[in-house]
Amino acid sequence: MYLLEEKIYFWLLLVIPAVVVLFIGLLLWKRNAQRRFANPDMLKKLSPNKSLFKPFLKVFIFCLAIACLVIALVNPKMGTKLETVKREGVDIVFAIDVSKSMLAEDIAPNRIEKAKQLVTQIINNLGSDRVGIIAYAGSAFPQLPITTDYSAAKLFLNQMSTDMLSSQGTAIRQAIELAKTYYNDEEQTNRVLFIISDGEDHEGDVASIAEEANEEGIRIFTIGVGDVNGGPIPLKRNEIVQSYKKDQNGETVITRLVEETLKSIASEANGEYINGDSTAEVTEKVSDVLNKMDKKEFEAKQFADFRDQFQWFLGAGLLLLFIDIFLLDRKTSWIKKLNLFNEN
Repeated sequence: MYLLEEKIYFWLLLVIPAVVVLFIGLLLWKRNAQRRFANPDMLKKLSPNKSLFKPFLKVFIFCLAIACLVIALVNPKMGTKLETVKREGVDIVFAIDVSKSMLAEDIAPNRIEKAKQLVTQIINNLGSDRVGIIAYAGSAFPQLPITTDYSAAKLFLNQMSTDMLSSQGTAIRQAIELAKTYYNDEEQTNRVLFIISDGEDHEGDVASIAEEANEEGIRIFTIGVGDVNGGPIPLKRNEIVQSYKKDQNGETVITRLVEETLKSIASEANGEYINGDSTAEVTEKVSDVLNKMDKKEFEAKQFADFRDQFQWFLGAGLLLLFIDIFLLDRKTSWIKKLNLFNEN
């Protein structure tokens, strides 16, 4: 396991292509200047020991030295010890609606992106809790099992889109059923499910399954994204709106935030409905809810004792710079005899 402490210094690697461009420009200028001075045969006689290969080797070594020094600035660290640590937290599952209605832009930038922003900010504010992610539309799909790896959670979250599931609808019931399988401790009382949706086109008796989940110790909180006045569903190509989704009669479909459905689910599962308009208010509300819950102790494996590795790259960079400085453009005598680069 490794850790990059100062990733911002990777921008300094842009110096390398700049050096290459300058070297090529200098090489072309020198060639034109030499041709104006004398013909190629005369130049070979004037500087017989001039190597054609070494200038390229010097630039390569210099660029390699820059790369090593930049990596030294980034300060890579290596995890040398894997430990099992005890942590306390809440098991949280996010069920995110990825149906086509989530493409509506009645909330900026659109419902699905707003839902991802909300979950990302909630994860950023977590401490030692475990998280899992479910995607659902016409069916429910496990996106990420319960984990303490928040980076992985945000990576999977960013990849979610309305194209993930071909079947359309809003199968909240299936999402709740799937969420039950995420919690592996039957005696656990601090299990939380956050459903992020516009609440439209739900299928089945959602209230009854929410009540069953509550009886199993799962509290369900719903977060509504969208506007009650609704908006059309854009059909895009290359991020450009081509048209809007229409019904069988050719009328533009208007999709709306159905808060009543989401409020009903939360009420049956000892939870609460939260309007998703304000990201700050949602994260504050969620943090308040989680802080009031009992914490469960669980074990997690993580790398400890990270040790700095920058010194190896710093040493290599300085050594390469030393070699570059003392590497002359003259042909090396024993290499000259071998004629490896066909310079004779």
